[in-house]
Amino acid sequence: MPTETHVHDPLAWLDEASAERRAAGLHRELAPRVAGAPGEGRGAIDLSSNDYLGLGAHPEVIAGAVDAARRWGTGSTGSRLVTGTTEEHAALERELAAFVGAGSGLVFSSGYTANIGAVTALAGRGALIVSDAGSHASLVDACRLSRARVAVAPHGDVDAVERALAVRAEDRALVITDSVFSADGDLAPLRALHGACRRRGAVLLVDEAHGLGVRGEGGRGLVHELGLAGASDVVVTATLSKSLGGQGGVVLADPRVREHLIDVARSFIFDTGLAPASAGSARAALAVLRREPGRAAAVLDRAHELARICGGARPESAVVSLVLGGPQRAVDAARWCAVRGLRVGCFRPPSVPAGTSRLRLTARADLTDEDMAIARDVLGAVAEGAAA
Repeated sequence: MPTETHVHDPLAWLDEASAERRAAGLHRELAPRVAGAPGEGRGAIDLSSNDYLGLGAHPEVIAGAVDAARRWGTGSTGSRLVTGTTEEHAALERELAAFVGAGSGLVFSSGYTANIGAVTALAGRGALIVSDAGSHASLVDACRLSRARVAVAPHGDVDAVERALAVRAEDRALVITDSVFSADGDLAPLRALHGACRRRGAVLLVDEAHGLGVRGEGGRGLVHELGLAGASDVVVTATLSKSLGGQGGVVLADPRVREHLIDVARSFIFDTGLAPASAGSARAALAVLRREPGRAAAVLDRAHELARICGGARPESAVVSLVLGGPQRAVDAARWCAVRGLRVGCFRPPSVPAGTSRLRLTARADLTDEDMAIARDVLGAVAEGAAA
């Protein structure tokens, strides 16, 4: 007669890990949005999305996506090197490069894959990467995948970056940073970093995910604003999912960089190309921004108002943080705001350091005076501790 054997559950450790996260206030859940334009059907004012210019539901942008889908179909049908490149992709690359003043552009399926592709292709074994401690997770993951030696410099510390470059044994070096950091909204010292790179023979890679559409003349980004656009030793990455209201990523750089990425960037070669509809919507969004450059300034104006409400310093980007401390307090405050018609971001570790969990607020160009009045009442109460 067979004896009963105990069957070990190889996933039992997940239950323990889940319980630990819940106890620490770090459990996360998906919250589907209601269909429709922002605010429609749910009465919530959106201060959590990255749709900085308010173009995600713009009629011309939607029409651009629909037109591209009708002409090219719903998907790109393959990788960019096989069937996944359409005339829509090529036009988008030319237009984005011209807008920011770069020599060329190469579109990826997301900002994440653009960062992975650019960093791994430009570094690799035998190279040094110097990364700002506040670099986005996609850049951190790119460093790990690159097989290069990685030195992490303290946030915004140009002297530390130059020291790392000066003592390196590697011939090639890549310095990477966000232009606008996603959690605090502060700006990288790009001019000083570029100077250090020039003196030490390194390439500067700048992620403009939160700079494009917000900083610079008509939203051309911080790199353009500081006079670094078009420099052969500056590589810019960006996403199409924030100010341009859609989806996708791009690397904007010297044409030699573009050629190199096409040949060796694995997240480009082996990934299905960006859907034509996303390329079409990005082109339409860019056309609106070129026609209405004041949208960029409007974002910063609203961000300044939000900072005044929260009692914070004048922000340099669309991002405003209201730091609350512990993760559970931030979660409770976000829910408190939602009940009162205000949708806000809630950043907890690992997105931010322990002890700095916060409400992350994002300004948008299309926020109305009525929206701001409600935000003033709700956020003012949070800042004063009424939501605790």
